Amino acid sequence: MKVAGKAMRTIWLEEDGQGVGIIDQTRLPFRFETLILSDVAAMATAIATMQVRGAPLIGAAAAYGMALAMAAGVEDGDVERAHARLMATRPTAVNLRWALDRMREVLLLTPPGDRRERAYAEAAAIADEDVDICRAIGRHGLHLIRAAHQRNPDRPVRILTHCNAGWLATVDWGTATAPIYLAHEAGIPLHVWVDETRPRNQGAFLTAWELGQHGVPHAVIPDNTGGHLMQHGQVDLVIVGTDRTTARGDVANKIGTYLKALAAKDNDVPFYVALPSSTIDWTLEDGVAGIPIEERSGDEVARITGLADHGGLETVRLVPQDSPAVNYAFDVTPARLITGLITERGVCSPPDLAQLFPDHQPPERMGQVPVNDE
Repeated sequence: MKVAGKAMRTIWLEEDGQGVGIIDQTRLPFRFETLILSDVAAMATAIATMQVRGAPLIGAAAAYGMALAMAAGVEDGDVERAHARLMATRPTAVNLRWALDRMREVLLLTPPGDRRERAYAEAAAIADEDVDICRAIGRHGLHLIRAAHQRNPDRPVRILTHCNAGWLATVDWGTATAPIYLAHEAGIPLHVWVDETRPRNQGAFLTAWELGQHGVPHAVIPDNTGGHLMQHGQVDLVIVGTDRTTARGDVANKIGTYLKALAAKDNDVPFYVALPSSTIDWTLEDGVAGIPIEERSGDEVARITGLADHGGLETVRLVPQDSPAVNYAFDVTPARLITGLITERGVCSPPDLAQLFPDHQPPERMGQVPVNDE
């Protein structure tokens, strides 16, 4: 997508063929800075501190982290240590495990002398696949936006999104934003309601920034505004992303998503979740019971960093000094509240997810998957 009119990705291999470049997302939207990561420790830190974040990008970054590890050592123990170190960085996004398991399997089947080159090639393949998948998600979601416009051709399509499931959360295009970008490029008039997404403000800081870079009309709203807008007919559809999706279609996304889904259900507003197949955890059915929910530092709730009038960044405290803060990073939206899942293979209702991906499931589930004869 675009930064100051220039196309770029969120992660890339540097010209030296070893270092990995990233956008430091903790500096946005007030500073645009890039970093070069040179070892697995730096990549683990970047993932844990959310310099790179978003489920698909976490997967691609972890893959490159394995490649950085192979630049330092290529024995089986080096593979296993890098896998364990990167796996410990974030607990909720299943893409992390998916990418690391894929890299470990490939590397352990590769002779040690060839592992460095193979690791970089496999990480690049994961990144390229993510771009293709997100573009496909965009094409399928575009049909939903076009249909909404055809129902009301005299005004923009009003879309509400939560957190950042944009190109900053992937390698390019985004998941929830991919249909938005394609619709914008197709000339369909749009307006995006951007939830601020407390406490890390990924909507206000990241989604608003990237939509602005791409010229998509939008407005940032407080997190508690979405239900009011839906009640008054100001939202045509909701599109969000997901960090983990269960086999039956429950989704874990940024905290507050569940409340948006409840409001959408109560107001007959279609609620869609955009996801690459790498976020599907076929080993889980019940998302509320089974998905681990990351609990982050209470400082993210108690403090906020912003741009002061003098042009510098300042961090201020928001709550009383002695008041503790609890910070659950995600919640789970049950499948019953979801209108449809937008995947790289098409749009389906949650109960039909298995029919779209019969080849992706573990053997123990194959007997449960109905055959799609179409």
